Amino acid sequence: MNLHRKPIPVTQAIQRVMDSSHVLETEIIDLEEADNRILAEDIVAAHAIPPFDKSPYDGFAIRAEDTCHASKENPVTFKVIEEIGAGHRASRPINSGEAVRIMTGAEIPEAANCVAMFEICQSFEQDGQAYMTIKRTMENDQNIIKRASETAEGTLLTEKGTLVNPGVKALLATFGYANVEVYKKPVVGVFATGTELLDIDQPLEPGKIRNSNAYMVLSQLKRSGAEAIYFGKLADDFESSYKAITEALKEVDVLITTGGVSVGDYDLMPLIYEKLNAEVLFNKIAMRPGSVTTAARIDGQMLFGLSGNPSACYVGFELYAYPYIQKLLKKGSPYHSVVDAYLGSDFGKPNPFTRFIRGFLSYEGGNVVVYPAGMDKSAVVTSLARTNVLIVLKSGTRGYRKGEQVQAVLLEEDRGAKHFELKGK
Repeated sequence: MNLHRKPIPVTQAIQRVMDSSHVLETEIIDLEEADNRILAEDIVAAHAIPPFDKSPYDGFAIRAEDTCHASKENPVTFKVIEEIGAGHRASRPINSGEAVRIMTGAEIPEAANCVAMFEICQSFEQDGQAYMTIKRTMENDQNIIKRASETAEGTLLTEKGTLVNPGVKALLATFGYANVEVYKKPVVGVFATGTELLDIDQPLEPGKIRNSNAYMVLSQLKRSGAEAIYFGKLADDFESSYKAITEALKEVDVLITTGGVSVGDYDLMPLIYEKLNAEVLFNKIAMRPGSVTTAARIDGQMLFGLSGNPSACYVGFELYAYPYIQKLLKKGSPYHSVVDAYLGSDFGKPNPFTRFIRGFLSYEGGNVVVYPAGMDKSAVVTSLARTNVLIVLKSGTRGYRKGEQVQAVLLEEDRGAKHFELKGK
């Protein structure tokens, strides 16, 4: 096995991952389950909207020609023959001199061609019969929402590849799409490697640590929209680890392992990739943390070997696994959003490689300000609890001062909403 590793730039590593293709099937699901899924079919209007002429106001449906001589001096009186609300229809067409009391959203009666709002009419009753008078002329189609004025039957409403958000869901419901075709979620398997790992309910032992990476990555997968399977821990034994990974690959589209990707005596993943005849896309990246993050490909499946150090594992997932999963989900924009921000505190450490600082975002005086979330070490886990951005510090720098402009990768998209609002002012 060749242990020589030449670091490649972050952008090149990302591109190698994104150039890898894997086609997922589609599935038909109930509309109730379609939130945040990606449509795999074009959505076409099955009928016109509105499907009939309707009233936008409460008022009286009449014939406009019956008001041609109406004025303050010459009010015109109509006989009110019935009342209809939304969801009901008039019992018969109206005749000259007749009116139907109509509510907002109700279908315009046959032979009526305008609606006079209640505010301009006067109602009265005589001998048990309802009447109304109007003192102004009305025009044909006045106060009528015409059939198909919003959407004609057969109109393309939204294309495949669209994310189902609440608005799209309303559209689907409007046109009777009780079931929709969507792209399947990628199934992503997770292994945590290392004999030193304890389950979270086990008491600490000398030389052992609890398995935090698996729970972290499973949560990241949930946030990414993937379907996750946790296969458990792998001990530092080649044969049993190789067998477990081989079996797991039969069940998943993507496989993620945490730990075991360095070149120590107990780092088995490079050997396993070799025996699998996997094409290693990269195994060294010019970045901190997570320089040993590895990506390999076998028969269209992607394998991500993430660092065993929690912060490095976290960063590696967000930079490489996350956009690849979004690509499989058919998201139009697979990458996390990146915004300009100001550094909120000094960061004096030199940066021979591009550095991704776990940080959090703040809004101060109309500016976006980012702060490191805690200690900047690969093995640190406590800073991750406050992390909602990755602060990007360019390579070849001797450190940064408070107030310098940097870029920030948004890990939680809602964190960027106020920023974009501010920029628009």
